[in-house]
Amino acid sequence: MSAPVYILGGYQSDFAKSWSRQGQDISHMVQEATQGVLDHAGLDTSAIESIHVGNAFGELQRQQAHLGSMVAQMTPELWGVPAMRHEGACASSSLGVLAAMAEIEAGRYDCVLVMGVEEFKNTSGNVASVNQNAAAWQGHEDIDCTYMWPAAFGLLAQEYERRYGLDRRHLNRIAEINYGNAKLNPLAQTRKWEFDALSFTDDDEANPIIEPGTRRQDCGQITDGACAVVLASARFAQAYAQKRGHGLEQLARIAGWGHRNAGLRLRDKIERSQGQTYIFPHVRQTIEDTWRRAGVSGIDAMSGIETHDCFTTTEYMAIDHLGLTAPGQSWQAVEDGTIAPGGRCPVNMSGGLIGCGHPVGATGTRMLWDAARQVTGQAEACQIEGAQRIQTLNIGGSCATVVSFVVEAGPA
Repeated sequence: MSAPVYILGGYQSDFAKSWSRQGQDISHMVQEATQGVLDHAGLDTSAIESIHVGNAFGELQRQQAHLGSMVAQMTPELWGVPAMRHEGACASSSLGVLAAMAEIEAGRYDCVLVMGVEEFKNTSGNVASVNQNAAAWQGHEDIDCTYMWPAAFGLLAQEYERRYGLDRRHLNRIAEINYGNAKLNPLAQTRKWEFDALSFTDDDEANPIIEPGTRRQDCGQITDGACAVVLASARFAQAYAQKRGHGLEQLARIAGWGHRNAGLRLRDKIERSQGQTYIFPHVRQTIEDTWRRAGVSGIDAMSGIETHDCFTTTEYMAIDHLGLTAPGQSWQAVEDGTIAPGGRCPVNMSGGLIGCGHPVGATGTRMLWDAARQVTGQAEACQIEGAQRIQTLNIGGSCATVVSFVVEAGPA
C-alpha cells in the first residue's frame, strides 16, 4: 500500500468569469489560484516544495506554453521551486495530481502545489472548438462533422443505442440534474442560466441538434477557469493538523487512484470492445484499479461521484462503467433517482462539466477539490449528507486518457 497523500486546501476560480474581457489572461488565472489555495490552506509560499500545472491548450488559445514557470513568474516567492506542466487533454491536471503523489510517496517532497488552468473565452467559440480537436487524432478520426467532440460523443450515443437501446429522455434528464445542481454552486458557470419546459426535451428549437446524437443541452460548457490544491505527506499533514489544533480526521485524503490510456482514435476503441462487457474496458479497469488501491469492494462504498460529463453520453457511460447499473442499463440509475440529489449515489453535485463548467486543464483538480470538500463537510449547498467517500472519473479526449481517484477523510 502506497504512502497516504492528504489534501490540505484548495481554490477554484469563478467559472462564469471571462478573464480576457477584464483585460486579464491565463497568467492572472495562475496568480489568483496560487494565492487562493495558499490562503485557504493557511500556508506560506515557503512550504511549497514542488509545483505541477495541468493545461491542454495554452499554445493554441494564448500562444503560451511553459506554464510550469508561469507560477513563479506571477508569484516571485516561488522562484527556485521545481515545476512542470502536464498535458492529457481534459485529464491534464489529474496527471499533475498523479505526478505530485508519486513525488510525495517517493519521499522527494512533503508539500506540493497542483494546479489546473485553461483559458477559452479569449477566442471565438468556433476557434476554441477547432483548437480542442488537438485532443483527437487529427485527420484520422473518420468522422464527417462540423464539431468534432459533439459528433464523437454522438457516436457513443449511437453505439449504446445499437448495443443496448437508448432512450434520449435519460440523456435529457442527466442534463437537467446537472444544471439543477449547478444552481446551488456559487462558482458554477451556469448558476444563473434559465431554462423552460422544453429545454430538456428533444424539441428542435429549445434543444437543437448540434451533431447526430448530440443536442445543445447534452454539451459540457467550455469556459475559463483555474483550480488548485495543496497535497502533503502524512508527516507534513500531521504537523499541519497539530499546529491548527485538530487531527487528521479533518483533512481529506486520496485513498486510491487509477490511470490507464488507450489510443487516440474513437472508432478504434469502439471496434476493439465489440463482444466485450463494457464499451470502454480500459475505463472499467481504471475504476477497478482505484477501488483496489483504496481497499474498497466497489461502488457501494461511495457516497457520491464527480464524473466527466463533457457530454451527457459520457456520464451515461460512467454510470454503468462505475457499476451503478449493469452494463448498458445506465437508464435505470437515471429513472430511479440513484444519481440525483438525495439518491443512493448522487452524481456531480457540483453541476459537473455541464453545469459547473469545463475549463479543460482545470477539470481534474476541480473534481478532486469538490470530492475533498464533500468528505470534510465543506460543500455547503452542494453537500451530500454524511459523505464519507467520493470517487472521481476524469477522461481526456475520447477516453484516451482516464484517471480516477477515491477521496476519504481522516488518517489511513
